[in-house]
Amino acid sequence: MTDRILDFSQGAASLSIRNNLLIVKQGGVEVASIPCAEIAAVIISHWEVVFTQAVLGRLAESGAAVVICGRSYSPAAMLLPLESHHIQAERFLRQAAISAPRRKQLWQQIVRAKIAAQASVLEELRNDDHGLRALTKQVRSGDPGNVEARAARRYWSVLFGDAPFARADEEDFRNHWLNYGYAVLRAATARAVCAAGLHPTFGLAHRNKANAFALADDLMEPFRPVVDRIVAFNTLRPLDPEAKRLLIGAVASRYLVDGECRTLFDILARLAQSLVRNIMGESKNLALSEWSPVDAVRAVKKPAIVAEVHSPDDSFRRAAQ
Repeated sequence: MTDRILDFSQGAASLSIRNNLLIVKQGGVEVASIPCAEIAAVIISHWEVVFTQAVLGRLAESGAAVVICGRSYSPAAMLLPLESHHIQAERFLRQAAISAPRRKQLWQQIVRAKIAAQASVLEELRNDDHGLRALTKQVRSGDPGNVEARAARRYWSVLFGDAPFARADEEDFRNHWLNYGYAVLRAATARAVCAAGLHPTFGLAHRNKANAFALADDLMEPFRPVVDRIVAFNTLRPLDPEAKRLLIGAVASRYLVDGECRTLFDILARLAQSLVRNIMGESKNLALSEWSPVDAVRAVKKPAIVAEVHSPDDSFRRAAQ
């Protein structure tokens, strides 16, 4: 099955459903038709994209995530399937009842995997992990020593070389890239969570009462460097269509895990399923083996299947095919 990520950010468009196909029109002219079953996520950040209720309903039934982006390309809203697994209610109950010690043990595994992934990116880009691998051994249950934050300070200080960087700087183009890439990654993770019959709100460490996607935010942590490396590999420029292609391509690319070549969608699905086994008392470990790009050049330079709206011509058709 094809996992397509559709991006609507460069121009006006009208979306509708016909015979299980997502129909895209520009200026009243049909420019693309994509099987709903092949769509993993739809990202909408242009103010003149119009869609019907049937679009949202059919995409949800097909298991796709719909992300609405706001300012600075950060996600403002997300639509996910409400019913996606035949024993979902039972899993919701078990998930809500997970003990605090178990949540802390799971968070320990996630933080260790995240820091290891950051170390791999620094080794690739800077030929040195800057001590991050040693920090993974210091992460205890629940990370009471806040090793994650210590690793982050070290990581962000060297990721972009000598160029100063502050994650809170909304004017920095790199943060626009990161926000957009994380939005795509969050949608892919939330989709995997729902497909496994879990509720995205019941998080492990992210438990803010205003966060409806806390579990997705937990599970995506070890994969944020997938986005980071794309930003670090590219020159400083605004978040243009080519930048979005690169970021979407990174999420839709294949990675080497345990000697096997897998898509990130598959890796996230396996991670969510391993959490289910943990919740059901069948296992204590999450599927968090280290990942690496199958081909660093290909992962950065060649996008995955992406749909974009540019202008009333055939550009969308070429991108969607």
